[in-house]
Amino acid sequence: MAEQTQPQGEGGASPKHESLMEKLADKLHVGGGKADSSSSSDSDSDERPRPSAPPADELKQPSFSDAAATAAAEAKAKVFRLFGREQPIHKALGGGKPADVFLWRNKNISAGILGGATAIWILFELLGYHLLTFVCHGLIFALGVLFLWSNASSFIHKAPPKIPEVIIPEDLVVNIALSTRYEINRAFANLRQIALGRDLKKFLMVIAGFWLLSVLGSCCNFLTLVYIVFVVLHTVPVLYEKYEDQIDSYGEKGWAEIKKQYAVFDEKVLSKVPRGPAKDKKH
Repeated sequence: MAEQTQPQGEGGASPKHESLMEKLADKLHVGGGKADSSSSSDSDSDERPRPSAPPADELKQPSFSDAAATAAAEAKAKVFRLFGREQPIHKALGGGKPADVFLWRNKNISAGILGGATAIWILFELLGYHLLTFVCHGLIFALGVLFLWSNASSFIHKAPPKIPEVIIPEDLVVNIALSTRYEINRAFANLRQIALGRDLKKFLMVIAGFWLLSVLGSCCNFLTLVYIVFVVLHTVPVLYEKYEDQIDSYGEKGWAEIKKQYAVFDEKVLSKVPRGPAKDKKH
């Protein structure tokens, strides 16, 4: 009986033990599943692309000083400029070395050129020296000095003068000729359009310009006129660059008055002048 009851006891204990182990395993499995799920969710969250932070330029709002500077730049760009100029005076003069000379970027070079032009004007205009005489005397003096120096170099134990070989390149001459031809043809084309009577305003401006040149020509000769233009080019641009805003403000007022007077003149006189028939433009 004892032998029969012992196996039953063992058999009765084993199901309890197994059930207890199964419960522990289930609990561990459930906990592990939660841990695994939490770990998997963490890994998924790590692998998901996070939204990138907005750049610093977008976060940074424009300051008041930047907005004021932008507004000032826009207002300055809209300011009236003489002759409809939209570029700085340096670029309007063509840029490069000629503009630097006219605007006195290098004072030594500009002063030297202006002084040389003044000396030439004094020499030919005030002293009555003629151009051909001046050129011939200069060549005589230069050739005489070089000839004596070349022959006397062996006696004075000095090297003979190194006279550079001057050759005018063909490309330079061709470019100058082409540019001159283009400008002359354009001037003739403009004069032809004006003579046809299609642009009355331009006609009056050209007539006024020629009349002003004739008045200046009667007051002085050609050399003096060229010297006056040269001095104006070396003084007016630099003064205009220095007092640009003040000159433009007065120019705006003067231009408004000129437009007003021209409108009155156009209404009373120009509108009554018969004009030539306008030809259709060929496309």
